[in-house]
Amino acid sequence: MPDSQSPHSNTRRSLDFDRFATDFERIAASVEQVLKGKPEVIRLAIACMLADGHLLIEDVPGVGKTSLARALAETIDGSLQRIQFTPDLLPTDVTGVQIWNRGTNEFEFHKGAVFANVVVADEINRASPKTQAALLEVMEEHQVTVDGTPKLVPDPFIVIATQNPIELDGTYELPEAQLDRFMMRLRVGYPNQESEMAILTQHEKRWDRAELAPVVDTARFSAMSRVANLVHLGPAVQEYIVAIAAATRTRADVRLGVSPRGSLALATLARTWAASEGRNFATPDDVRRMAPHVLPHRVIVTPDAEFRGSDGESVVNDVIEIVPVNDSGRK
Repeated sequence: MPDSQSPHSNTRRSLDFDRFATDFERIAASVEQVLKGKPEVIRLAIACMLADGHLLIEDVPGVGKTSLARALAETIDGSLQRIQFTPDLLPTDVTGVQIWNRGTNEFEFHKGAVFANVVVADEINRASPKTQAALLEVMEEHQVTVDGTPKLVPDPFIVIATQNPIELDGTYELPEAQLDRFMMRLRVGYPNQESEMAILTQHEKRWDRAELAPVVDTARFSAMSRVANLVHLGPAVQEYIVAIAAATRTRADVRLGVSPRGSLALATLARTWAASEGRNFATPDDVRRMAPHVLPHRVIVTPDAEFRGSDGESVVNDVIEIVPVNDSGRK
């Protein structure tokens, strides 16, 4: 009897989702040792990683953007590379380069920083557009092409980028095509008073890589991603996602709406969020929970709307309130 028809398959899947939720909470608890008072941000970032997406963390200096990125990297016990993006960084520093070996009379490929499970791209908007573009292929296809030859990066592969949206001197704004490659954009925000007190109290016991032990290995991480893909996304939920995306494209105050890649990202993250709660089905509530973090950076408003104070975030919030939910999608 095929596994899909086995009387034990539903029980086994239920156990898979229970274990997924347990491991998810263990990862979140581990990262919270580093980033105090931000459980929602941490859970969203973990969901993005498990959805096989790339994460853009955008906020002012000193709120823990890089610390969060490094902590997330440590949870999966994979290889980690950190790239400090600067104006003089070259594309070959990111992807790698062919170098002539005089001893063997052959070209040898020297791997760039993207050949790791987790790549932390720190202050990504400080590099030139040419260097930023070096990430486009690898973020989409998990490979780089050097002299016409594709080179696969390790699996799993995740880019966690940080940028400061306030200090614009000497920076290069990420183009729309690059922003669209990031499944989610998060802001960390300032800690509350209690959390900041805890940070000060534990200052002498500052976190480092030796203190934050991996919670899962890369094999288990990949298995969790596969479990999330089993979450059922019913037709009513799919219709809701498509309706939200379509609504961003038809507004008079929007110059560029959500792309199909954005719709796919929203569907994938809705599945992953449902799995994090131990469910094998996604609901419109999961979509509404993920949309404000998945869609705004994919929406560009018209100059007039921007002058009036509108942005992608306000557009998405309006759309979520306006687009109706099919009640059957909640079942």
